[in-house]
Amino acid sequence: MAKQKAMRPTWEGHLRLSLVTCPVALYTATERSADIHFNLINPKTNNRIRMQTVDAGTGKPVDRADLVKGFAVSKNKYVLLDKEELDAVRLESTRILDIEEFVDASEIDRIYWDEPFYLAPSGKTGIEAYSVIRAAMAKQKKVALGRVVMHQRERICALEPRDKGILLTTLRTHDEIRATSQVFDRSLPKPDARMLQIAEKIIEQQDARFNPSRFKDRYEDALRELIAKKKKGQPVVSEAPEEDEEKVVDLMEALKRSLRGGGGPSRDKADRFLEAQGRKTAKPKAEKARKKTASRKSAA
Repeated sequence: MAKQKAMRPTWEGHLRLSLVTCPVALYTATERSADIHFNLINPKTNNRIRMQTVDAGTGKPVDRADLVKGFAVSKNKYVLLDKEELDAVRLESTRILDIEEFVDASEIDRIYWDEPFYLAPSGKTGIEAYSVIRAAMAKQKKVALGRVVMHQRERICALEPRDKGILLTTLRTHDEIRATSQVFDRSLPKPDARMLQIAEKIIEQQDARFNPSRFKDRYEDALRELIAKKKKGQPVVSEAPEEDEEKVVDLMEALKRSLRGGGGPSRDKADRFLEAQGRKTAKPKAEKARKKTASRKSAA
């Protein structure tokens, strides 16, 4: 069995809860190195293309070492900042991840969750403190909120027990979240009751347990297959796209077809479902009317 390649930490420092500290290391929890990346190639020479920094005004090449950063204040007007000026306001990493407060995970809106990392003990020193902090969070069912400086930027983060360790997820700030009113700026019509019943039934039919292994990047798989064929010198034939089914303009008809799932018995399943729902609705109404009539007779 091949020896697994050791993971390199993204950040190393100390986790601190009040006066309790322990050395920790941060590792990325997601893997993107397996993604396919392309290089730009000159097909005449089969050589890679090298990008060149060029002055937009003069068209002449400029050495990257001579460049500075600039912030645009108006068209073609920039505030220039050199390395020394940027270093003066840079947040120095204290290598301390301070836990500031504890909250329920349900209180953090999913839109704020950003990038996940694994926070593991670094070495044998302080592993007992790490274990105590993790166990206390698990028992209290709380998520810890703290701050950490990574890549010269301070990030808000949430820590929660996961398996035998701690999952650290960076959080977006409130200023990064766009207001829903910027997109959802129109009032929605009230759904037709019969259409809503069919839509709910379709949801029931497609109810499942979440299984992430079922979802693959089909484009990535197709690229790998294409590259494998090209390496072997096999011809690549473009397949004709599958023809879409006949478009259904009527929403009710589209819902009925979705519920039927194509084909189906001679009598439309959707119509039978609606009839059954109608009978269920009619029974309480009839019973209510019968009781009302009986009440009037007794009063008379």
